[in-house]
Amino acid sequence: MTSRLLDTDADLALAAQPSEQVVAGDPLTGSRELTTLRGLEVGVWEMTPGVATDVEADEVFVVLSGEGTVTFEDGEVIELRPGTVVRLSAGDTTVWEVASTLRKLYLA
Repeated sequence: MTSRLLDTDADLALAAQPSEQVVAGDPLTGSRELTTLRGLEVGVWEMTPGVATDVEADEVFVVLSGEGTVTFEDGEVIELRPGTVVRLSAGDTTVWEVASTLRKLYLA
C-alpha cells in the first residue's frame, strides 16, 4: 500500500543557479517530484535567498514557507508568502527575489 501523505518537508539536493540567471546573491535551488496526478507532476521546489531570472513552464503553485516576490516581464509583482497561490504560463519571463528561503508545492 502506498502512502497517501505527501512529504512536502522532503530534503532537497540544492544546487547553484546557472550564473547567467543569477542577478544578486548566491541562490541555490532544488526540487523533488512527489507524485503524479492525471499526467501532472506534483512536487516541491525551494530557493534560498537571492535574486534570479527564469523562463517558466505551465504551473500552479502554493507557497509553503518563506518570503519573496516574483516579477513578470509586464511589470506585475506578486508578493510570495505562505498560502499564496500563483499561476505561471509557459514562456513567462520572471525575476524571483527571495528574502527568506522559499518552498512551494507545485503542479506542472
